[in-house]
Amino acid sequence: MVNPLESDILSPLSERRRSSRLTGKTKPIYTDIIPQNDQIAPSRKRGRPAKKESPPKKEKSAKKEKSPKKEKSPKKEVVKPKEKKKRLGPKKTSPTKKKPKLDASFRLPILRGMLSEYEDNLNLNENGVVKSAKTRVIEAIRAFNSHYLRSVQEEQRRVQDIEDRRAKKGEKAKGKKKEEKEEGEEETEEKRPSKRPDLKAISKMLENETVVNHIKRIGHVPGVEVGDKYFSRGEMVVVGLHNHWLNGIDYMGKEYGQVYKEYKFPLAVCVVLSGQYEDDLDLLHTVTYTGQGGHDLLGRKEQIADQKLERGNLALSNNCECKVPVRLVRGHKSAVSYTGREYTYSGLYMVTKCWTERGVRDFIVYKYKLERLDGQKEFTSSEVKFVREGVPKSTADVKGLVCEDISGGLENLPVPATNVVDDEPGPPTGFDYINKLRIPSGLKMPKTVAGCNCVGDCSQSRDCPCAKLNGSDFPYVRLGDTRLMEAKSIVFECGDGCNCSSCCINRTSQQGLRFHLEVFKTANKGWAVKSWDTIPAGAPVCEYTGILRRTDEVDSNHVGNNYIFDIDCVQTIKGLDGREKRPGDVSFLENTGESDAGPEYCIDAGTVGNVARFINHSCQPNLFVQCVLSSHRDFKLAKVVLFAADTIPPLQELTYDYGYALDSVVGPDGKVVQLACHCGAAECRKRLY
Repeated sequence: MVNPLESDILSPLSERRRSSRLTGKTKPIYTDIIPQNDQIAPSRKRGRPAKKESPPKKEKSAKKEKSPKKEKSPKKEVVKPKEKKKRLGPKKTSPTKKKPKLDASFRLPILRGMLSEYEDNLNLNENGVVKSAKTRVIEAIRAFNSHYLRSVQEEQRRVQDIEDRRAKKGEKAKGKKKEEKEEGEEETEEKRPSKRPDLKAISKMLENETVVNHIKRIGHVPGVEVGDKYFSRGEMVVVGLHNHWLNGIDYMGKEYGQVYKEYKFPLAVCVVLSGQYEDDLDLLHTVTYTGQGGHDLLGRKEQIADQKLERGNLALSNNCECKVPVRLVRGHKSAVSYTGREYTYSGLYMVTKCWTERGVRDFIVYKYKLERLDGQKEFTSSEVKFVREGVPKSTADVKGLVCEDISGGLENLPVPATNVVDDEPGPPTGFDYINKLRIPSGLKMPKTVAGCNCVGDCSQSRDCPCAKLNGSDFPYVRLGDTRLMEAKSIVFECGDGCNCSSCCINRTSQQGLRFHLEVFKTANKGWAVKSWDTIPAGAPVCEYTGILRRTDEVDSNHVGNNYIFDIDCVQTIKGLDGREKRPGDVSFLENTGESDAGPEYCIDAGTVGNVARFINHSCQPNLFVQCVLSSHRDFKLAKVVLFAADTIPPLQELTYDYGYALDSVVGPDGKVVQLACHCGAAECRKRLY
């Protein structure tokens, strides 16, 4: 949206106001204690959980004891308790995929890197229009993040339950194994490693059939561009970039031979270069890739056995012989990733040579020379690791600085303003900065409701009444910091009537700015906002502040104000006016069944506001709007908070969907007012309203 300070066209009516709705097109079903890296224990150590023996089996064993032959062999009675050791581990973690059904209809689409008509029909939106490949990829990653965060919360709750039971039994050390166990005690009391949250998320999406590009293909993957970043292998799996969550070489099996009869199989489609093999050599456009197998799984990156020409190694050899390109993904350590690693798609490489040699540890290894194909998007950095350059560490590193802190010290972190577009000497003017919603003296607010009696942090969701309002559990999960698991109708936080501390997990949106934000001048959109930090999906960015007003007051007295934000939670709750209905039971709230005349209250950021007033519109946003209640239960007066819908890299502009319906703004002459959209998104609607 064009900010009013920079636009030559101002709305004559207050109908031009920002809406807190989130269209179905951009619904963030996003969405990681998380493993610090992508390594896991060998699968052979993971068995099925212990199960109680069924009554019929006990009767059968009793009959066997009556037999004289069984009495002569008392050793068999000792075998039963030993069998429990086989059932100590959790279920097998590797998510299983159904083999794709292939026929001739998939041949050309796969060769061209396109989706088949069959796949398109499975991805229609509510209007019957096929979603773009990029939209499908974005939605898949958001769904993965949502399942991932939910799995993390379940694991944290499981561990907490075990610790609580141990505390009641008087155990002094957490995680310490008992030397003696009472007869008949369940094995599940022991704290054992749980299935990785990312694998649970993959399995859930396979079960729901929400993965995209599930049929392996040669060449680029629809919706995935060179330079795209992923923060776990699981994200690459659900978008079809690299379909194996552990192996470095992803390949087509022999079943694909019925489609590609001119090629030899297996055939590699993607490789991950992440420094796991000490014989790898990366020269950016030319890579010497080491085959798989014989590697130390303990993470010492040493070769401990000879490699064999099978599986992925055989596949890459066939790529060399058949002259078929392979996708290359580079992985490196990252402090901002919940797995400790970050993966960047580097494009297509041709396998030009393959050979065997004695490696650094004197074991036979298979080596492959990969050369990058011409005509692809160039790298964003000369560094192989794609280290993002130009991210400021302080205001001293900022170019075009016009103000060190437009908040005047009101925020946790300074909010600088920069301008390298024109000669305007100063920061944005015409408003006073406030970091909290301002309530006019004539506006009566609801009484503060009684909250929880939790001491310190609200850690027990089953005992916290505020958690129960969110559906029996907290809407947030802790991953070093706190993140919202999914967009909800309303989020109920702890408030002034609660006994818990200010650092409670259920006060996440009340903590102020957590990321270094910068207001910067654009060429055609006025002022905008970006972050110096990586913002993880589900993290709160900022609250939309201003003066709380009644909408009828704004309609008559604030003509031409472009900074009006309607508090339209009831429309989101009911899924009205094209809004995507979000999860969450709010039937206990009062007045939700009243007329749908429109929002009764709004936030006016025309003369006072915070950094949120400068965040622009996008038809494909990376933020979403969330209504939050804390001290009272009147949804018409909910707070408006902006959360990250995706993992947002540094220096990317922050945007959200203003939610205008086309032809919804009418001028004083009764004619429809139109305003062009300059968001630049691939699926831009071309008009803001």
